[in-house]
Formats: sequence, C-alpha cells, structure tokens
Amino acid sequence: MTTQTIRRQLTLAVAIAAMSLLAACSGGAKDAAAKAESDKKDADTAIPVEVARAARRPMSASYAATASLKAVNEAQVVSMTSGVLLKLMAEEGDAVKAGDVLARLDPDRKGLALAQAEAQLKKLESEYKRSQELFERQLVSADAHGKIRSDLDVQRAAVQIARLELSYTSITAPISGVIAQRMVKVGNLIQPNTPMFTVVDSSRLEAVLNVPEREFSTMHSGLPVTMQVDALPGRTFAGSVDRVSPVIDAGSGTFRVTAAFDGVRQLQPGMFGRIELVYDQRTDALTVPRDALIEGDGEAAVFVLRDGKAVRTQVQVGFINGAYAEIREGLVEGDGVVTVGKVTLRDGATVEVVNEPDAASAVAVKGNAATAASQ
Repeated sequence: MTTQTIRRQLTLAVAIAAMSLLAACSGGAKDAAAKAESDKKDADTAIPVEVARAARRPMSASYAATASLKAVNEAQVVSMTSGVLLKLMAEEGDAVKAGDVLARLDPDRKGLALAQAEAQLKKLESEYKRSQELFERQLVSADAHGKIRSDLDVQRAAVQIARLELSYTSITAPISGVIAQRMVKVGNLIQPNTPMFTVVDSSRLEAVLNVPEREFSTMHSGLPVTMQVDALPGRTFAGSVDRVSPVIDAGSGTFRVTAAFDGVRQLQPGMFGRIELVYDQRTDALTVPRDALIEGDGEAAVFVLRDGKAVRTQVQVGFINGAYAEIREGLVEGDGVVTVGKVTLRDGATVEVVNEPDAASAVAVKGNAATAASQ
C-alpha cells in the first residue's frame, strides 16, 4: 500500500468521525429544545384553583333535628256550673294571672239558692237551740235531739255548696299566662264542663326530640341547646336539655330527649324549628372549609399548595360543623388548601391560585413555598 493511499484512507476516517460528532450534537440540541417546549407547555396548562387557609376557630359536636314547641303549663278553662254568659272580661292574647276573672255567668239563680239555704240554716239553728234546752231538762228524747242536730249539719253543708255554686259564676284563670283561645260568646247558655278558654304559660317551653339510640351515650340533662324557628329567621335561641328518657323504643330505635327554653318571649307554643344539641365543644380547633375535603375508601385528604403544586395530603377529620371541618392530624395552621378545582387535580399537579386569599393565607402559602424550595 502506497503512502498516498494511506493518507486518503485517514482523511476519509476523519471526515466520517466529524460527521458523526456533528450529528450527535444536533440530536442533543433537539432533545433540549423538546424538553424546554414540554416544560413550557406544562407551565401553560396549570390548573386554576381557589385556596383557603387552615385556621383555628371554635368547633362543636352536635345532634340536629326538627321539632315543635309546646307549653309546659297549659290549661283549658271549663265551667263548673250552668248559667247564661253575661260578660267576657278577657280576650285572646290577653295576659292574665292565676285567679283573675275571665267571664261571669248570670248569678241570680245561684244567689237565690244560697239565700234559701241560709234561711233554712237559721231556722234549724233556732230549732236546735230550743231542742238543746229541752234535752237538758229531759223534756225531749235523745233521738229527737240527735235528729235535729244531724239536720243542722246537713243544712250547713248545703249552704257551703250553694256558696260554692255562686262562686262558680265567676270564671277564673287557673294558671298565669296568655289567653290562647276563647270558645264562647256573651249570651251563650253554658253547661257544666263547657270549654270556655285556653290559657297558656309561655314562660317555659319544651321541644321533644326522638333521638337515635347511637347518640344515647352523648345525651344528658344540662346540655346546651340552640333553636332557629321559621317564624323568626336569622334569630337563634338558647336553651338546655331538661331530661332524657332512659328507655329506648324497640320499634323506632329512638329515645326521647326534652329540651327546655325559659323566659324567651319571642318563642310561642306551636312554633316549628331546627334544634341543635351540643354535646362536645373545642374552643381552639384547627379547621379548613368542608369543601376542601376529599373523602373516599374510608380516608380523608386535602390538596395542600406547596411551591405552586397541589400535594395530596391525608388528614384526620374531627368534628364537622356547618361549613367547616376540624383537622386533628395532617395540617398546620396557615396551610393553604384547595377548595375549588380539586376535582380535576392529581397529586403534584401544577396549579394557579385565582382567588385573593387573605393576608394570613398569603403568608402561609408563601411560607410553604419557601420551605419546599429550601428542601
């Protein structure tokens, strides 16, 4: 092989090597460009979400139900005698005290009966006095004297009955309260046991709840109770559990809990409302909006915002009260959690916060991002 041939082969080998190196460099540049384009695309497809912060607030465990109110003291006023109704002295809505006269019946017949009984009593008293003198002188038998004394006792009882009948013509309130209903009119002929009025004492009202047996261990007298009624929107009234039935109904699997409300003038018997019995309270519970919870397979989780990404984090949930849930493990105060947009999220997805969290939320979110970056 000549020297010229060797030089030609070396030149060819160098050319081939240069071409291979150039191709490799070109391929690496394309890969880098593709990666950059992919990263840019991922950044452009960040999922919009709304974020709230974990914060501390009072929380309570409670049982809620609906019930209607009834008065503890309610009395139906009935007539104890007969007669024509002459005068009404109370109307529906009037406040009355025990013993107040509500109506009057015609007293004439009862008055005459009393006068007749009293006259007969005076006659018998005179006869008994004369019989007593004769008996002491042994001028009258003991049997005759005893009969006059017996007649006198009977007549004295008759006078008491006549006086009582006359008193019944004044219809009085048996309890203090408010006239809830009037059932008679002036001129009506009233017979004994005729219902005339209903008096309700609304100073103490009760609501009876049928509570499932699973709540039996949590209920006891003295528990705080709140009530909201449809007739008074926006108002909340406080009461307490007065008594708890020790017997569970086998048919319904429930037991009776009676809640009492004292001195609440706005509440009236018959009002219907929602009652909440609070059986446990925490004054400084760590909470997140209930919308942040992801529940399934017996576990709960939230998406926590860390360094611009949504990180799925398991949590232990305590009390759930209205719009908030207590978090006992898994979060710290100030953690930013996704409340809107979590349905389409996956663990580690890039997110864009579209709402304006409050100052505390912003500090918490930035702090988490800085912590993640330092790691």
